[in-house]
Amino acid sequence: MWKRRLSALVFGAVIVGLLVALRASDPYPVQVARETAFDTFQQLRPRPAPADLPVRIIDIDETSLAKVGQWPWSRRTMATIANRLTELGAAAIAFDVLFPEPDRLSPSSILSIGADYDAEFATALATGPSILSLTRSEKSQAALPAPKSGFALTGTDPLNALPALGGAASPLPLLEQAAKGLGVASLDTTGAGVARRLPLLWSNGTAPLPTLSVEALRVAQGASTLVVLGDSAGMVEGLRVGDYTVPTGPTGDMWLYYRHLEPSIYVPAADLLAQNYATLAPLVAGHIVFIGASASGLLDIRASTLGEAVAGVSIHVQALEQILTGTFLNRADWVAGLEIVVLAVSGLAIVLVLLSSGPLVGLLFSSMIAALSLAGSWFAFSQYGLLIDPSFALFGAVLTYAAMAFFQFAVTDADKRRVRQAFAHYVEPTLLDRLDKDASLLKLGGDLREMSVMFSDVRNFSALSERTAPTELVAILNRLFAALGAAIIGQHGTIDKFMGDAVMAFWNAPATLDRHPLHACRAALSMRAALQRLNAGSAEPIAIGVGVATGPALVGNMGLESRFNYSCVGDTVNVASRLEGACRIANYDILISAPTRAAAPELACLPAGALELRGMSEREPVYLLLGDETLAKNPAFIALAAVHANLLETLAKQGPVQAEIERCATLGAALDARLVDFYVACLSRPNDFLASDKK
Repeated sequence: MWKRRLSALVFGAVIVGLLVALRASDPYPVQVARETAFDTFQQLRPRPAPADLPVRIIDIDETSLAKVGQWPWSRRTMATIANRLTELGAAAIAFDVLFPEPDRLSPSSILSIGADYDAEFATALATGPSILSLTRSEKSQAALPAPKSGFALTGTDPLNALPALGGAASPLPLLEQAAKGLGVASLDTTGAGVARRLPLLWSNGTAPLPTLSVEALRVAQGASTLVVLGDSAGMVEGLRVGDYTVPTGPTGDMWLYYRHLEPSIYVPAADLLAQNYATLAPLVAGHIVFIGASASGLLDIRASTLGEAVAGVSIHVQALEQILTGTFLNRADWVAGLEIVVLAVSGLAIVLVLLSSGPLVGLLFSSMIAALSLAGSWFAFSQYGLLIDPSFALFGAVLTYAAMAFFQFAVTDADKRRVRQAFAHYVEPTLLDRLDKDASLLKLGGDLREMSVMFSDVRNFSALSERTAPTELVAILNRLFAALGAAIIGQHGTIDKFMGDAVMAFWNAPATLDRHPLHACRAALSMRAALQRLNAGSAEPIAIGVGVATGPALVGNMGLESRFNYSCVGDTVNVASRLEGACRIANYDILISAPTRAAAPELACLPAGALELRGMSEREPVYLLLGDETLAKNPAFIALAAVHANLLETLAKQGPVQAEIERCATLGAALDARLVDFYVACLSRPNDFLASDKK
């Protein structure tokens, strides 16, 4: 038992170790599951709506396109937007729109004469607090622009830790030089197209470049320098933008915490271009204004963690709001280590509880671990903005329990198959099927019930042993026991043991069997028929004696705790054994007890009087088992039974019996030649076959 428990413990420890290794390697599916869990948290509890913040979006929406014209608009139109926003007092004007090529709608571009819309736009940019954007572009071979702001560093230079732009689609040099700021508009959508993190800093190879929202905040505050807070390992810990400090991940990114933006944040671009644009002053003055597109045809639609399709510009607004309100999500470096430790400890705890308390308690404990992991992660998120992954802890708890339950099932099933294999040698297969379906039929440890018990023994075995070589004797016994065992199992009996040349079997255990005395008698008749087939053509036929008794017996595990047999004991067992021995006295091969006869009245039986059985204080009524129901209805047997009854009465009265014995022998010889030997015994030893049970 302890070896099995040790193997189960080792198996559980291996499963937990593999889970820890999987979590530590953090493959892509694990990352997706973790980030999906964080998305779910945000969907259940979005970022609270703050008081009115000084942030607006000039939205190039479907309505504006219908009124102003199809995209792209001319740079003169963009200059109008920039000038009016400056006029209305915008604190910063951030264009989430690319201007990498000259304006094709400009007259100077078409005719090489006339107004230059790019120049007009550059003048408008230079007049106000404008910020232009650039995006990553794998195909671009142009040199990357330098940042507009200065950078101060604390700690080791973190440039190598920042995501690299590689190539970029940058504004026209004319426009870039005119703008007060330059920011990266690209988003991190590595997580299945969902923007979950925003890099606040990018590397152009020689210097950091800020993201668009950070640059807009810098320009709005009039700050000339950004401070990168690094550590001694060259990783980023935070970013200071004027009066605001933003905690970041090691690569300078920020977890986005979304909320549902109010419609009032969006101002249609067409309204700003209308004649009454001055009415928008309360919405623009002192605000950081982003110009971007929500029209689906302009292909700037992204997926948020709230499960919504949103304009790319709104994601920069979400990030800016987080900075302004100080509402951040944090996944510190130590969190991953904590998750691995919790996984290992909880997994081993599940293994130990399952082994010590069983599958039901193990299931409850595993469910509790999963619930605690989920509740703890939710509490950390909702109260502290701390991102702790519940998904792998749930997966680990379920997998650990399932693996251990499967292991125990496999071990139990193997034990069951071994037990079935062992019992199959002794128990009829249909009985095994019943035990499989209803384990309550198998009550071990001792059960007092009515049973039918059989003993069978080979006659003159010692003489046979002397005349036969050992190897041949074993072969003879194997053939004999195979035939006798098949007859017993065929009648749903259980073979208790083979003892030298003897067989012990019983009925009505371990499973209840209706009319078990009848089955035991039929088994005895089948054994007689099987022996006849074995003896056919044999130079030295074998004879057996069979005794069957019915009554109460104690059945269960007998022996030591470490080594036991499933067997039965009691007076009924003794009677069956003595009946088998009495076959020598009666000169007949099958004797059954009175209770057995009473329970199987349809069989052909003849009373043999009350025999004196060795070890019994009183004579025991005994019956000869001749045959089955067909023989019992045979007129010859009925006639024999009447004459046989008269013989027993004469024996009881101690009268002359020779004539009656001769008559019985004559009738019996036609039915069963063995009856002649019985009647010879009655003639030579009449006192052994008294009808009374008194000595």
